[in-house]
Amino acid sequence: MNNRNKGKAKYSLAWLCVLLFVILTYCTRGLNIKHGNFHISLTVSALDTPPVKRPVLTDTTGVRLLPDGSIAPAVTIKPATDSLNKAGDTSLTVNVSTDTIIKNKVDSFPFRISKDTLEGPVVYHADDSMVLDVPTKKMYLYGKVSSVKYTNNELTAPEIVYDQQTGLVSAHLKRDSTGKVISFVSYNQGEGFKSVMDSMVLNMKTLKGITKGTYTQQGEIYVQAEKLKKESKDVFYAYRSKFTTCNLDTPHFAFVSNKIKFINQKMAFSGPVHPEFEGVPVPIVLPFGIYPLTQGRHSGLLAPTFTASDQYGIALQNLGYYKVISPNWDIITRGTIYSYGGWAVNFNPRYYKRYHYQGNLSLDIQKFKPLDQPSSRTVFLRWSHSMDTKARPGVTFTANVSAGSSKYNSQVPTNSQLNYTNQLQSSITYQKVWKDKPYSITAAANHNQNTGTGLINLNIPDVAFSVQTLYPFRRKSDVVEYKWYENIGVGLNTTTKSLSYFYDTAKNISQQLKDNFQWGARHSVPITLSLPPMGVFQVSPGISYSETWYMEKLRQKWNPYTYKLDTTAEKGFYTAREMSFSLGASTRIFGMYTFKKNAKVQAIRHEIRPSLSVSYKPDLAKDSYFKERSNFAGDSTYYSYYSRSIYGTYSRGEFGGLSFSLDNNISMKVRNRKDTSNGGMKKITLIDGLRLDGSYNFLADSFKLSPLSLSARSNLFDKISITASATLDPYLRNDTGRVVDKLIWSKTPLSLGKISSGNISIQSSFKGGDKSKQTDSQLSNESILQQNALNTGMALNEYEQEAAYIRNNPGEFVDFSIPWTIDFGYSLRFSRIYRYRSNHSNISISHDANFNASVNLSPKWKLGVNGSYNFTSRSLEMVTMYLSREMHCWQMTINISRSDAARYFTINISPKSAMLRDLKVNRTRYFIGN
Repeated sequence: MNNRNKGKAKYSLAWLCVLLFVILTYCTRGLNIKHGNFHISLTVSALDTPPVKRPVLTDTTGVRLLPDGSIAPAVTIKPATDSLNKAGDTSLTVNVSTDTIIKNKVDSFPFRISKDTLEGPVVYHADDSMVLDVPTKKMYLYGKVSSVKYTNNELTAPEIVYDQQTGLVSAHLKRDSTGKVISFVSYNQGEGFKSVMDSMVLNMKTLKGITKGTYTQQGEIYVQAEKLKKESKDVFYAYRSKFTTCNLDTPHFAFVSNKIKFINQKMAFSGPVHPEFEGVPVPIVLPFGIYPLTQGRHSGLLAPTFTASDQYGIALQNLGYYKVISPNWDIITRGTIYSYGGWAVNFNPRYYKRYHYQGNLSLDIQKFKPLDQPSSRTVFLRWSHSMDTKARPGVTFTANVSAGSSKYNSQVPTNSQLNYTNQLQSSITYQKVWKDKPYSITAAANHNQNTGTGLINLNIPDVAFSVQTLYPFRRKSDVVEYKWYENIGVGLNTTTKSLSYFYDTAKNISQQLKDNFQWGARHSVPITLSLPPMGVFQVSPGISYSETWYMEKLRQKWNPYTYKLDTTAEKGFYTAREMSFSLGASTRIFGMYTFKKNAKVQAIRHEIRPSLSVSYKPDLAKDSYFKERSNFAGDSTYYSYYSRSIYGTYSRGEFGGLSFSLDNNISMKVRNRKDTSNGGMKKITLIDGLRLDGSYNFLADSFKLSPLSLSARSNLFDKISITASATLDPYLRNDTGRVVDKLIWSKTPLSLGKISSGNISIQSSFKGGDKSKQTDSQLSNESILQQNALNTGMALNEYEQEAAYIRNNPGEFVDFSIPWTIDFGYSLRFSRIYRYRSNHSNISISHDANFNASVNLSPKWKLGVNGSYNFTSRSLEMVTMYLSREMHCWQMTINISRSDAARYFTINISPKSAMLRDLKVNRTRYFIGN
């Protein structure tokens, strides 16, 4: 072809390219496809993509015609947000105004996967060496720690063989020349299944395999099997297997069965099973066994215990059922049957919602029929509820209810602590604090009960409304320093109470509640002034106003015929009020006496904290008192109209005087050669506090000086805690024993007064052993349980049951790491009682002691005793002795308890595992009386 023809061909080809470009540009505008993605549309393979029928495009009027000539709604075709999806395909989205959607079509590249391909890569490692046999497609791994990992499965062994053709992995243990095992085979499947074995063959794809000499753990159960067949991810079978809670290679006890099926961390099923101890089989065979392995809550039976009592007979105690109702609710039902005809039932529903609330309710009903005595039915109710502070900020609701029949505690068998409890209390409280507001409100219902007298007091409800201190004279703008008057604060405290009581031993309880109902209210308005320190003194002035509302007024009249006061009550609305002014000052005085530098005692430091308050109280309550004859001699006494009210009455008379207190603290510094920190010095407190309190009324016509109060406290050597207090009478008495207005130091200058009452309490605790090795686990079991009850949601009645179990069976909760312990407590209370018409007096003394001691007779035997003794009544209130034997995974305890009311003994042999706690040999006998 000549040059001219070549030029024409190039010219025609150029025009053809321009024409194609114009056509394609027009088409892309109609399809709304960007030029940047045009080449992607051309590169998409359409071989495996079914053709999509393209809808008819709309014209400029928005109307489109279907192939049959009908008019259809407008259709807009636009590309998807990503013109190339993850598979490398173009997607078109068709939006139709009739809500008809054509789904995206996803294309895929055609390729085939082999049927025997694994789900993931196989990662292998060898410490020593690796041998690859190419013709047989086998891999040999050698080394003390050789491993093969596939997904979440890991096999570790000293010798591993991997067959790529069959997907089988074989592993064996290795021994040295003396026959000692160098390394075992271990297999881990995620977090659910871990095992150690002698050998293993595993299919990496199906995860089926067979092991020999296998040792694995399911929850608290340790499983040993001669052979173990792994059927699937969660199911395996054990042949000639032992399962136990003892973690030794040769367990002290085990349950033996030839065939066991395990569902990983869920359930186990066995054929005929028998126990063995120290390898010796016990001739007790069960035909089959079902063993729950699931962690957490699940419904099921609660095993009973057998007890015996000479008063109630033989008992099947605490047979029950635990039912999970929902994720937030469950219930425990227990029952006890006695051979003499008695029975007891307990219903205990519990609830818990995380970050909201938790609580439980317990209802006990018991009916006993002792020998030669009439039967009696008693009821007891417990309810505890607590609310998470994050559920509703500013709102709290708590409940702690413990109420029931007065005879309930005394009839509960094998619980001496509860038998001696005669005071019951309950409280239900709701409190709300408004956000960014200075006020709050509290509503409470309270109950207290004396089971000895049968008296039950109810406070329903008590409401308290308070306003925090407000500063009405302060400027709203922020200032560096306030004026003195801007620190004047005013507050408000208002409380209302209602009270009624009844005796549960009497009839017509509703009428008793109505007749004994009382109510009252009190309003207090404190006015304070915060002043900066004035040199070494802190001065605090204040004004207080209080008003009380009463519902009745009492009138008392001396009856000359019966020689006593007759009382009448007048219902109505009555008020009384009180106001006081005060100015207080306090400071601190320090003194130190130093010794020589080489002396063991370096210094003694004395701190004095005096405080003085001047106050004035007008006699606003004088109309609340009346004077009436009080005895045969014709003496008269002032009585208050409101002495029987809830809030009591205000003090009579005008007061203008001083109130004073003097507190002391004495400590010393000594050299500490064992600890060089703090300059090798150690601070020892000799007296934590020695305090004297009193007041003097300048406006009183007689007896201006009040009785003095003296108290002291100390913790000697951080071992012995001592507290003491006494009340001193500063006035003399005449020959008839009556107090005269003459101070006692007029005759005895060095005396502060005659002691009228006082008390002394001493507590100490000693224990042996290495203190550095003793951790918080040596805390008392009851304190740990109580902390769990408050912080972790443990049911209150469950805590009480566990605490009672610990008290009755202390031998099961001993710590053998402490060789000996001694805890001792002593309390003494005394008061002076003057004889009638005599200056002579008698001293009434009551004192008692409690003790707790234990000693290790050997590394495996512990002997302990605890109890209390009342020196006044010369009675041994309760003594418990225990003997405990440590047996690794088992424990044996013997408990003997005795009191003046009852005595009992318990012999218990049981595993330590909580799962097998009810699998025990128990013998309990209970006797009433001495």
